[in-house]
Amino acid sequence: MDIKLKEINSYEKEIMINLNWNEIEKDFEKAIRKFSKRIKLPGFRPGKIPRKVLMNQFQSAIEADFIESSLNNYYLQALKEKEMVPVNMGSVSDVDFDHGGHFKFKVTFEVEPQIKLPRMKKNLLKVEKTIYVCDDEDINLAIEEVRNGHAQVKTIEDGAQSGDFVVCDLQEIDTSGVPIIGKKLETRYVKVGQPPFDNENEKKLLGIKPKDSVKVMVPIDENNNLSNFELLVKNVERQILPELNDDFVKLVDPKSKDMLEYRDKVKENLDKAYDNRSEEALNQSLSDAMIEKINPEFPPSMAESYLGHIIEDISKNNKEMDKEKAKEIYKPMAERNLKWYLIRNAIIESQSFEISKDDISQEIEDRKEVNPDHAKDIDNYFKKPSNRSRLSDDLMEKKILAYLKEFAKIKEVKVATKDLRKQSEVKST
Repeated sequence: MDIKLKEINSYEKEIMINLNWNEIEKDFEKAIRKFSKRIKLPGFRPGKIPRKVLMNQFQSAIEADFIESSLNNYYLQALKEKEMVPVNMGSVSDVDFDHGGHFKFKVTFEVEPQIKLPRMKKNLLKVEKTIYVCDDEDINLAIEEVRNGHAQVKTIEDGAQSGDFVVCDLQEIDTSGVPIIGKKLETRYVKVGQPPFDNENEKKLLGIKPKDSVKVMVPIDENNNLSNFELLVKNVERQILPELNDDFVKLVDPKSKDMLEYRDKVKENLDKAYDNRSEEALNQSLSDAMIEKINPEFPPSMAESYLGHIIEDISKNNKEMDKEKAKEIYKPMAERNLKWYLIRNAIIESQSFEISKDDISQEIEDRKEVNPDHAKDIDNYFKKPSNRSRLSDDLMEKKILAYLKEFAKIKEVKVATKDLRKQSEVKST
């Protein structure tokens, strides 16, 4: 087999295969015998038709069958010999079969490109790391969230107040007050004073009791177009929050001796959460900086396949999704992740990084030590090979990012969490 490999670009290859008759004769004879079993001729039993008769009457059909059935086998042999691993099906062209002479053809295919990494040196990558500065309001909001989680629900008979929850049915009505068939929302919880049940709607709900009804204007689409609804009250409920005292501390964190110590622990947990957020953003910046530095080419077939998997996963939870529109939205992300995948593999190969079974076992033990109450659940979770494989990938990612930090100039930028809250308030208005 004569094999010539041509490089079209970093990921597209063309392989030209030329076989002489001696190399394919046995396979061609097998093709004749196989063809004979499928043909019925008067005076001959299936499989017993003389070769000369078959070739005289069906040579072109036999040759076509042989080409179709043997192309892939010879192509795979050539790939193995050249140690090539395609990432797509390949496109066949220039097929030339000469009975008794030769069999030639070409296949164009894509492979993972060999990524050339830059010379790794100090300050090669320039990134920023956000340092979040918490304040007392963060602590108050976190404690308030815990309070809400331990609130008791009390049924109210003497009329709703701002902040109460109204359990109700909402029936859309036309301008004359007639109910619109098929436009009824049953057993909904609305909070008095919370959009869209604030302002004029809130005034109408104050003092409302079970079995009362009131007409309200409620947005019916993302453009905030309003429609008339009749709200029928089923029940009014009020959350009774626990008082912020030592009894509350004993309830939510028995290990804290008083409110002061509990607040310190809440701040410590908040700092850890913001540190994790900061580290995740830094890791993203490191990989983005590497992608920008190299900007590797990638096979279109790999990008299409990766994007297809993303859309398939999303569509499982959203059957009515416009897949073509979703592809446009997620295409940049798919291409970015594919570039990082190729760079990541190049780093692993260049540094001979690996994650051993001991590394995985140690990580599992560390997680159990941090969460001793869930040690058994952690063990059961990582008994599944796919979960251990994901853990191995996560550990490899950490190793790669730690390596990149050695060559990064990291500028720390302090951000007050009060500014984040202001931004969030602006977005919600």
